[in-house]
Amino acid sequence: MKMNEAPRLNIVELTVSEVSAALKRTVEDNFSYVRVRGEISGYRGPHSSGHAYFAIKDEGARLDAVIWKGVFGRMRIKPEEGLEVVVTGKITTYPGRSNYQIVVDTLEPAGLGALMMLLEERKKKLGAEGLFDEARKQLLPFLPRIVGVVTSPTGAVIRDILHRLEDRFPQHVIVWPVRVQGEGAANEIAAAIEGFNALPEDGPTPRPDILIVARGGGSLEDLWCFNEEIVVRAAAGSMIPLISAVGHETDITLIDFASDRRAPTPTAAAEMAVPVRSELLSRIATQTRRMSACWLRGHESRRTELRAAARALPSLDMLLAIPRQRLDAASERLPRALRANAHVHHQQFARIAGRLSLRLLTERTVQCKDRVKALAERGTRAQKTNLARKLDRLTSAGQLLKAFSYHGVLRRGFALVRDADGLPLRAASSVGAGARIEIEFADGRVGATADGPSSSPATAAKAKPRGGPSGQGSLF
Repeated sequence: MKMNEAPRLNIVELTVSEVSAALKRTVEDNFSYVRVRGEISGYRGPHSSGHAYFAIKDEGARLDAVIWKGVFGRMRIKPEEGLEVVVTGKITTYPGRSNYQIVVDTLEPAGLGALMMLLEERKKKLGAEGLFDEARKQLLPFLPRIVGVVTSPTGAVIRDILHRLEDRFPQHVIVWPVRVQGEGAANEIAAAIEGFNALPEDGPTPRPDILIVARGGGSLEDLWCFNEEIVVRAAAGSMIPLISAVGHETDITLIDFASDRRAPTPTAAAEMAVPVRSELLSRIATQTRRMSACWLRGHESRRTELRAAARALPSLDMLLAIPRQRLDAASERLPRALRANAHVHHQQFARIAGRLSLRLLTERTVQCKDRVKALAERGTRAQKTNLARKLDRLTSAGQLLKAFSYHGVLRRGFALVRDADGLPLRAASSVGAGARIEIEFADGRVGATADGPSSSPATAAKAKPRGGPSGQGSLF
């Protein structure tokens, strides 16, 4: 044992940091780029720093993983708890905890089944929030003035849409160019939908009356950006009616459920957006001819009815003959009726005038005088009663004032002492020796000079009071 211990003493002594650095170099040199398959565990969303931390596990092991902020923002598919994925990156160590981890560069679902499972779970989640409800969907305008298209400006899709619109009903088209595949495509599509909705109705760039979000066919991975939550929420929140035309008829994406209408192809979306101009003109011409024919038939029918009614109506002279006779007869009777009416009223006036006599006028005058005299007597009594009541109140107030006046106290033999300023003195301690004071009696005022206090209040209370038979003591 002693022979074996000697060589060990010659081993170089390393610090903990040196050992951690050596392990880090060894691991990174041997695992600089690896591809790992497993299930995401412990993912709670990105950290406040923007980095994402989680673990990848299988039945027998667990590997910590980290996605840096810049890589996380470029990822097409984000990590989700329980999702089976294939990640690529490098293995490194974290000296602070003496463990190893993989720094993820790319992340993709492990096969088509994982993508379909993720799509179904996301569909259930957004559907539970009500984003796919039929009550949220809007009606498409019959004839939009402006059509907004969100698609790639270089693909065949935009050419198909413009060609179909030109054939059916040429309208003003505004294209918002976006990427429809790859990193950042979902953010651009959502920003385009929200940007069209943010345009003012009377701004320099007119606001579309309908939107078309279109893309050609492709695999599930190629169309995945239309399954992202940000795109689905933007489509569901659009105030402009939206048609989704993503892929072919058999391709289904989540934006199809959130849009107001789904078109099997971009060309079909253009057909949904506008009617056929020639058909509209034909319908208008047909309706115009029908309306003109109906008007002519109605006009002719009214003319026939008018002619029949005119033949049945009597002439103007026949209609006015009897009223004219009545007018002539009334004009003849009117002078006689006026004279008779005046005579009747004159007789009535004469009878009423005879009833009015001097006796009646005299009796009424006497009654008025008696009533005036009675009212005058009641007024005189009321005035005397009111005056007596006010005199009583005045006498009571004078007696109350006299009771509260200090002059009554002075008449009972007390005196009021004031200082040189005429303010009342309430305590002997406030009078100094030689101070000029003024004493007010009931019959007048006397000036005096104070000698100062002669004893304490307790001694003064026990001393025998000086004064006359009245019992009033000295003020000093």
